Amino acid sequence: MTSDALEETEPASPATNSVTAVMSGVVWAGLALTILSGWFTVTRLGFAHDLRVWDVIALRFGEGAVILTPVLFVRKSRLPRHAWREGLLFALLWGAPFIFLVAVGIQLTSITLASSIAPTLMPVFAGIFGWLALDEVPTPLSSAGYACIGVGLFALISFSQTTDTLNLQGVASLVVASAMWAIYTIRFRRSGLTPLEAAALICFWSAILYLPFYLFFGASHLANARWQELLFQSLYQGFLMSVVAIFAFNRAVGSLGSRAATAIIALVPGAATIFAILALNEIPSITAAGAILVIAAGVVLAAGPTRPQALP
Repeated sequence: MTSDALEETEPASPATNSVTAVMSGVVWAGLALTILSGWFTVTRLGFAHDLRVWDVIALRFGEGAVILTPVLFVRKSRLPRHAWREGLLFALLWGAPFIFLVAVGIQLTSITLASSIAPTLMPVFAGIFGWLALDEVPTPLSSAGYACIGVGLFALISFSQTTDTLNLQGVASLVVASAMWAIYTIRFRRSGLTPLEAAALICFWSAILYLPFYLFFGASHLANARWQELLFQSLYQGFLMSVVAIFAFNRAVGSLGSRAATAIIALVPGAATIFAILALNEIPSITAAGAILVIAAGVVLAAGPTRPQALP
């Protein structure tokens, strides 16, 4: 056998596989980051054209269920019963209840604050929960990153919001949503489900739990929207958010781990600000821009690896 043949059959080294996995995870996280960041602007545009939060939830998970439910049934082997139970928990953590809490935060505070609190606090909660439940002790750099995120977020809340828009109930709903998102990222990586299966289960259970109430109570305002707006919102909410973004985020978690993936997603405030400038001509103040830079620095530090907790 020639040396060329030996080189062709030689397996990739663990280091090469690791680098490939990290690069793949960064790409998937970047895709999820782009879609999630644009969601705040797209959703507010929908609210300006006669849609309501109930319609956004229905479009997101109703269409997502139609697209992804076949994944759960058209397969060689049936999903085990525990996978369905885990999927129900995923839907409660990152499905319709999560969207409802974020929407409440948007309505009671502002787009800037909502796009800052939920994704920014998520890696902090993931680090705390991972430490308490899984003995994943953060490094000093990661702890410094969490501190930067906290300082930046405090500055953003304190100096970028007026007193009448700083609604404590709205802030609380965003904080709870952030904690739910963090729990989901930790559980998903240990669930054994593929990214596509998890996305399908979230949409399936969210549609089962939400759509009956949506239709029974007559909450739909879809008939009031223009067909162009409805088509655009259907594409973004039902396909990009429910299918592409969830799948991409799950792939990022699987490749990078929950801490690194959630830290990258915490860049949403900066990306959402860019979308707001381009689509809504909302230019942040110098203080707000500085706070977002501090948060971004914290994100870079928080993405560091964990270390096992020392035994007593």
